[in-house]
Amino acid sequence: MPLSKLWIFAFRDLGRNRRRSLFTLIAIALGIGLLIIMNGFIAGVMEDSLQNSIRLKTGHLQIRAPSYAEEQLSLQWSDLLSDPDVLAAQARALPEVKAAAPVLWASGLLATINDSAGLQVYGIEPESSIYDPIRAALVDGAYLTADDRSGILIGKRLADSLNIGVGQKVSLVIVSAEQQTDEGIFTIRGLFTTGIPSYDQSAALMPISKAQAFTNTAGRASAMVILLNNQDDTDRVAAGLQSQGHTVLTWSDLNQLFIQAIQTGMSFYLLLDGIVMLIVAVIIANTLLMSVFERIREMGIHSALGLRGQHLMQLFLLEAACLGFAGIVVGLVLGLAGVGYLATVGIAIGDMASAAGGSMTLGTTMRARFVPGTFALLSLMTFLIILAASLYPAWFAAHLEPAEALRS
Repeated sequence: MPLSKLWIFAFRDLGRNRRRSLFTLIAIALGIGLLIIMNGFIAGVMEDSLQNSIRLKTGHLQIRAPSYAEEQLSLQWSDLLSDPDVLAAQARALPEVKAAAPVLWASGLLATINDSAGLQVYGIEPESSIYDPIRAALVDGAYLTADDRSGILIGKRLADSLNIGVGQKVSLVIVSAEQQTDEGIFTIRGLFTTGIPSYDQSAALMPISKAQAFTNTAGRASAMVILLNNQDDTDRVAAGLQSQGHTVLTWSDLNQLFIQAIQTGMSFYLLLDGIVMLIVAVIIANTLLMSVFERIREMGIHSALGLRGQHLMQLFLLEAACLGFAGIVVGLVLGLAGVGYLATVGIAIGDMASAAGGSMTLGTTMRARFVPGTFALLSLMTFLIILAASLYPAWFAAHLEPAEALRS
C-alpha cells in the first residue's frame, strides 16, 4: 500500500477517539515544554554564575607565581609576582587581550565602633577596564582614583550590615607581608551593588599602590588578571603567555570547583530528562495499545483484504509519529515561551543567593537562556523515544492472525 494511503488512515484513526488523542498530545506537549524550560533555566543559571565569576573575580586568565595559594591569600614576597608591570605590558601587546592589570589580594577585617566584618581586600588599578563592572555598579559616592591614598569602595550590602555610609571613616586591619598586624583608617568613597550578594558583602577595593604600601609588598602583586575579547581564545593566549617562573591559569582552572559541581549536577538533570521522556513514552505506548485492542476486528478485516503485517506496523508507527510531531511542536511553543519569560523576568531569589557561597556567584535574580542545540536534541530524543515506544503496539497489530482477529 502506498505511504500516502497509510497517512490518510493514520489521520483518520487518530480522529476516531479525539479526546484520547488530544490528551496524549497535551501530555507530550507538556513533557517537552517542561524539558525545554528546565534545561533552559539550568543553562542560564550555570552560565550566569560562571560569567559573574569571570567578570568580577577571575578574569579569563591569570598569571601567578608557582607557589601562590589563593585560599591562603599569601602576602609573602616569594608567593607574589615581582614584575607585574612587565607581565601586564606583554599581555596587553596581544591582539586577543582586552585588558590586563595586576591585582593584590589580602584578607582583612573592617571595623566600626559597633561592629566588624571579615572581607577580602582587592588592590586594583582603578582605570583598568577590568573594573568597569564595579564602576557601573556604583550606587553612591565616587569611584576610586589611582592616587587615592585613603579611600576604599565597599558593597552596599556590607555597608548596610555595618550601618555605615559614604564619607565615614572605618578601620581596616590586615596581616602584612612580615606577618604583622597593621591597621589603617580609610574613608568610604563609594558603595557598589553588583547584584552578586557573595561579592557585595565581602569585598573592599583600594588602589593597588596603596594596597602595596599598606601590606608592605613593595610593588608586588598576587596575580595578573587578563580579560579577552573572545573567551574561545583562552587556550591560545595561555600558551603564548607561558613562561618559566610563572603559572598561567585559565578561567576553567580558576573555576574548577564550580565546573565540577556543574558536571555532577548535570547527571541529576539528565536523570530528570530521562524520567520525563519515559513518562511520555508510556503514555504513547498505552494510547496505541488501547487503539489496537479497540480495532482488532478491523485489523482482521484489513489482513483478510490483503493488507500485510508490515503495512499495519507502518500504520501504527505513523500514528505515533503524527502524535509525537504535533505534541513536540506545541511543546516547543510552550517551552520557548517559558524560557523567554524566565530569560526576561527571571526568578528573584534575593538574599538566598548569598547562601550558595563558595564558587557559586549567583545573582539576586536567576534567569534562563536559549540553548537551541540542547532544545533540538531534546526534541529529537523525545521523538525517537516515542517511535520506540510505539514499536510493541505496532508489532502486536502486525502479528494478529486474520481469522482470530475476525472472531474477536
